[in-house]
Amino acid sequence: MSQMPQQTAVSKCPSCEEPLEPGDRFCGACGYDLSVVPAPPEDSPTVVMNGAAPGPRPARDEVDWPTARDSDGQGRPAPVHAAAELPGTDSGGSPLPSQEPSAPEEPARESAREHSSGVRLDRPAEPDEYPLQAPAPRSAPEPAAAAPAAGAGGRMCVACRAGRVDRDGYCENCGHAQPRERDHMEQESGPAAAVSDRGLRHHRNEDAFSVGCTVLPDGAPATVAIVCDGVSSATRPDDASLAASRAAGESLLGALPRGTHPQQAMHDAILAASHAVNALAAEPATAREQAPHQNAPACTLVGAVVTAGLLVVGWVGDSRVYWVPADRATPPARLTEDDSWAAQMVAAGLMSEAEAYADERAHAITGWLGADAYELEPHTASFKPDRPGVVVVCTDGLWNYAESAQEMADATPLDAAVRPLHSARVLVGHALDGGGHDNVTVALLPFPAPPQGAGSA
Repeated sequence: MSQMPQQTAVSKCPSCEEPLEPGDRFCGACGYDLSVVPAPPEDSPTVVMNGAAPGPRPARDEVDWPTARDSDGQGRPAPVHAAAELPGTDSGGSPLPSQEPSAPEEPARESAREHSSGVRLDRPAEPDEYPLQAPAPRSAPEPAAAAPAAGAGGRMCVACRAGRVDRDGYCENCGHAQPRERDHMEQESGPAAAVSDRGLRHHRNEDAFSVGCTVLPDGAPATVAIVCDGVSSATRPDDASLAASRAAGESLLGALPRGTHPQQAMHDAILAASHAVNALAAEPATAREQAPHQNAPACTLVGAVVTAGLLVVGWVGDSRVYWVPADRATPPARLTEDDSWAAQMVAAGLMSEAEAYADERAHAITGWLGADAYELEPHTASFKPDRPGVVVVCTDGLWNYAESAQEMADATPLDAAVRPLHSARVLVGHALDGGGHDNVTVALLPFPAPPQGAGSA
């Protein structure tokens, strides 16, 4: 049967040290329950320094923690020991082995330990992340080295001009997001040059270009330029313009050295660009399920080929080619016709050019490259200018601010034929100064003085 706990004979209350009478079950001063007073230990009793009674003996499976001291006996607080200063034991009660690191740790890890709460894990340093598989040999990390100075061995921030740019495109010093690769592009190839800029309103650059030089079978030089404008209402317009410009440029540079007539080469280049854009529409079914409102990527294209005494242009859409003579006393000319609603209205005689381009539907295109195009109608034309000049190939991001041929000639620097890259930058700046509502891309191809006896075609 169960038994009541036997009272332990004590002379003073363990709590308040009030004298007790034999047989008291509770302290008359503080009410302490005398039935829970443990039996006196067999060894010498513990001397209570702070007036508190020793607590009950711990059970066999509990830990007997030492009582913390409040002072050192002279009125000063007792020194506090951090957990790292006390010897640790494992679950079996054995001391933990000391594992001091053999080499100095990283400064960052040392700093973290200095500012920690005093808990230290004596084990080798571990990485912050664990790779799921072994890295490729070419991407294996190099041995640790001192960080290079800002701008040395990497891109420098365009904002503070002091910090390096990390892999995500942000400055490590000021945090400023850096321009993406296609936000502003420039290229020179022989006598030709091109510049493309995102503009001031769009969040990305959906234009693309390709410039290059080659040699005809007779040894005469040939210069080509392709400019493409992504259709913003289509899916992935930036991919479409990039694919079209690359395909058309490669087609021209491959066909002209084989002796293909430049006008036929331009026609074939537009078809090659069309096939490249159409291929982008072949997306996996899962992509269409995740974005059911996607449509086919699309873009416009305009290009020019300059050879000795011959200028060939080709286009689909509303990007344009202008002829600006070196002698500004002679009139400039626009060499392309837009595939647009405004152009159709003017051609049908329903509106004047000023009325049509003032309409909000003016820039609705009627021809483009893409799998959803109604019908591909590549336009090509050839000219034989009788004087030197410069060919301006551009998207509507530029000609919106210099629409007529005379306005384009006025915006083009006088030395454009000898400084094409500088002049392309000036024309892009003209569009940005005008508002930069669209992406701006322009390529300049100098047209040399024609051979004696050459006429217009």
